[in-house]
Amino acid sequence: MALFDPKVATLAPPKRVRFVIRKYDPESGRSWWQEHEVETYRGMTVLDALLKIKEEQDHSLTLRYSCRMAVCGSCGMTINGTPRLACQTQVAQVAREDAPVVRVEPLYNFKVVKDLLTDFTEFFEKHRRVKPYLIRRDVEEQENPTLEYKLLPEEYEQFYQYSLCIACGLCVAACPIFASDTKFLGPQALSQAYRFVVDPRDEGYVERLEIVDSIDGVFGCHFAASCSAVCPKEVDPAGAIQRLRSLLLKYRLGLYKKRINGVVPPMEAKKERVPLPPEAQPLNGVDVEKLEETPPEIPVEKLVA
Repeated sequence: MALFDPKVATLAPPKRVRFVIRKYDPESGRSWWQEHEVETYRGMTVLDALLKIKEEQDHSLTLRYSCRMAVCGSCGMTINGTPRLACQTQVAQVAREDAPVVRVEPLYNFKVVKDLLTDFTEFFEKHRRVKPYLIRRDVEEQENPTLEYKLLPEEYEQFYQYSLCIACGLCVAACPIFASDTKFLGPQALSQAYRFVVDPRDEGYVERLEIVDSIDGVFGCHFAASCSAVCPKEVDPAGAIQRLRSLLLKYRLGLYKKRINGVVPPMEAKKERVPLPPEAQPLNGVDVEKLEETPPEIPVEKLVA
């Protein structure tokens, strides 16, 4: 399921859209639905509409947002029953002329603080449990590096997709297992465990495999894949969990041997320039060294074309 289609930004939403927002008052514990009508425009996002409501109609409306460009992951909420980023969701994407209504709720599976604002404390605790950072046996080498660790392009491809996670929590909100078992680590934490387990620069894979080897870890996943369906960065946490499960079974059978990359060797000292043979001498008046120092001039029209 594609959550974002660039073509939608070119479409015009209904001129007036009714936003039905789930409100929650933590002091009284009361929860209710509140409606607002918003005059829309082409390119308007759900976050734009909510901020317009907050500015013009309901100053008490509480929500979390920051970058407005689907990078920080702060504005996750449930829009028309689907966990989405409000800044990435066009009004034209969720409201039609025959149904100009958008229902907005806080993320499922999270404790609600107020209105659309949810508590991510447990989410980040589980994220930290899988140790989402490089672990090296030589701490001195890691803390005081002289050169970088070796990483080939094909090795980087193994975990690049999972490094795109922005910790927005949409996958956890969509996870049916997390809804019934709060001890479950969740798709975000497990996908990040896999990201570091397969990183050839990391030496803490045994520690992580021990952490995820339980019914609350990889074996608690029923592979509904709803987490991957709502991921705004196409991280595919469901696929990561299945790969992590397979890798764990190989490790338990003694069939998994990970190759650990070390520090890249220092670069060779620059050798003296070998003089050109007589037949390869430049034309008279041509200064080769000056040509090498001068950056190439590329016509702008070629770049545009």
